Amino acid sequence: MPDAALDFAGNDYLGLAREPKVREAAAEGARRFGAGAAASHLVSGHLAVHEVLEQELAEWLGRERALVFSTGYMANLGVIQALAGRDTAVFQDRLNHASLIDGAALAGARSRRFHHRDGEDLERLLSRSEAIRDASHDAPRKLIISDGVFSMDGDVAKVSELAAAAKRHSALLMIDDAHGVGVLGETGVGCTAGMSAEDVPVLVGTFGKALGTGGAFVAGDASLIEHITQFARSYVYTTAQPPAVTAATLEALNIVRGEPELRARLDDNVALFRREAARLNLPMAASTTPIQPLTLGDEARTLRWAATLDACGIAVGAIRPPTVPKGQARLRITLSARHTEADIERLLDGLERCRREDAP
Repeated sequence: MPDAALDFAGNDYLGLAREPKVREAAAEGARRFGAGAAASHLVSGHLAVHEVLEQELAEWLGRERALVFSTGYMANLGVIQALAGRDTAVFQDRLNHASLIDGAALAGARSRRFHHRDGEDLERLLSRSEAIRDASHDAPRKLIISDGVFSMDGDVAKVSELAAAAKRHSALLMIDDAHGVGVLGETGVGCTAGMSAEDVPVLVGTFGKALGTGGAFVAGDASLIEHITQFARSYVYTTAQPPAVTAATLEALNIVRGEPELRARLDDNVALFRREAARLNLPMAASTTPIQPLTLGDEARTLRWAATLDACGIAVGAIRPPTVPKGQARLRITLSARHTEADIERLLDGLERCRREDAP
């Protein structure tokens, strides 16, 4: 993406990636701790700044402990591999992120995919699994996994419904709230706001979206985090997160906690875009999060619209199969607190031009 392009494609929902205080914190972190951690966490790479970030995250999220990973993909692979195996029945939303699907596969666990945000289908699969267990006198562990905010559709998991199902069937619930942390809830904790570790025992989130930096975390009870610390291979066998990134994340977390007006501005921008896009009869999804997909269906049409916007100096995501199912190609538009009304008007003008040029 050219530097001059107006970015409606990235996930910097609060505009913190370019926030001067966050950038200065990264520079100061490098000056104080060095450019890299130089070792894995369990050798000598776990520095004081990592410890502080984990403590602050746990306090903010209302969990006993948190553990920092270098990337969101590594977090999901490591957490699932530490919690599941061949004797684990894993139940996943059909639209879960690839890292969740891959994590179960690498753990040797079979994923049973329930219909998107469909509690009845999940209940059917859980009951069927128990019937098979009773017939074989086997007692597999059960793990329910869902995205919090779905990255291609922008809709939100029915977390309370998932938590209730997990309790009924003695299953462990894992929520990957990569696109919700920092954005949703009164304090920005995400789609699990108001829910305890008993409701959502395994909570994963990333820093590369709303917090504007890089890396990820898992939060939960102390015993859970200790188990993951010892058995998550993508945590144990890799160099710790660069301390400059950790220091920047700490500053971003302070901003998220202390400046709720950023979320209010983001909400206003989402509402403005949705109102005006509806007025233009654009093919809107039901999302009320910063992820606003316009489903165009045809891949060639999606690429044409993206190219037209690019010519206007506007970057959006052109999402096609296999990332989304065939016939559901779309423009993935993302809103940020840093966007001005003029920016959104420019985007809407570009989309209106796309529609005009696409008319028969």
